[in-house]
Amino acid sequence: MMESDASPGQETASEGEEVRKPSRRGIFLLPNLLTTGALFAGFFAIVQAMNGRFEQAAVAILVAMVLDGLDGRVARLTNTQSAFGAEYDSLSDMVSFGVAPALVMYSFALQGMGKLGWIAAFVYCAAAALRLARFNTMLAVQDKRWFMGLPSPAAAALVAAFVWLMVDNQAMGNGAHWLAWSVMLFAGISMVTNLAYYSGKDFNLKRSVPFVVVVLIALGFSLISLDPPIVLFLLFLGYGLSGYLLWLKRRYFRKHPVSSSPN
Repeated sequence: MMESDASPGQETASEGEEVRKPSRRGIFLLPNLLTTGALFAGFFAIVQAMNGRFEQAAVAILVAMVLDGLDGRVARLTNTQSAFGAEYDSLSDMVSFGVAPALVMYSFALQGMGKLGWIAAFVYCAAAALRLARFNTMLAVQDKRWFMGLPSPAAAALVAAFVWLMVDNQAMGNGAHWLAWSVMLFAGISMVTNLAYYSGKDFNLKRSVPFVVVVLIALGFSLISLDPPIVLFLLFLGYGLSGYLLWLKRRYFRKHPVSSSPN
């Protein structure tokens, strides 16, 4: 009896059969490069916070938010969406918008508050993880125009802008620690609510817009340049409150429906 040349556990192809090797699929470079940049920015923020450079840490989180917003847009515009990119983006978001803001705020303002400080940081971190998990599981059924709960990039930007504002104005006395604690809990709890936040995903970048829109965008950049810390903080605080205001508006009109006029 002749022995087979194949080693144990190795399959041999019968005569006339073609041996098929598993295909190796690559990944799209451009959107994943932006995701890697966001991940690096989040990691850089943690390192800077450990070294006491809180302004650089806050700016790094804001840069991560910009890169995170770009990778999805670029993937859709260039038709380079993939399951790998979606999973990679989610993991990057957890680092940049979950772990990094929690550690930056804890190192900056909450460390001296004992258990209350690290509990607030953990509540934020856990809320970010729950927010991302819920977003991933509801992606197919959720209305694209609205987010359910405050998006983790916006929550992280709120925390980062607060840190930047405090550092820029050297305002860590007179109860500022409790203000930081309140901002942390507000951002964390808002992420896991059922409040609706406008997503902006229905805005078509390929569509032509009136000239005045470009002028307003230029004016917006000019406004931010006047005092970036306070303008960005008020901007993200306003977005964080918009979900609650929209909920109150809907609740009011539910109790006081507008009656239609008779024909």
